[in-house]
Amino acid sequence: MNAQNDPGHGDSPAAWTAVTIMLIAVTVGTVAFFFDLAWLVWASAGLLLLGWLTGVVMAKAGYGVKGPRYAPKAHS
Repeated sequence: MNAQNDPGHGDSPAAWTAVTIMLIAVTVGTVAFFFDLAWLVWASAGLLLLGWLTGVVMAKAGYGVKGPRYAPKAHS
């Protein structure tokens, strides 16, 4: 597969930011579920959606894989 057909595998600032926020949300939600804190579980669900929305907005702003503000690094 040549470089022009490579989808990029989501290695962009938008993807990394979204995944980091969503991992934090899932971690907090899991701990909150364990301690039976329903309000925090729901807050974590909201944070999960916020992480997804952040990724979408950043990708639209040009920080996605094919965005004009993203400069891919060469892999070794």
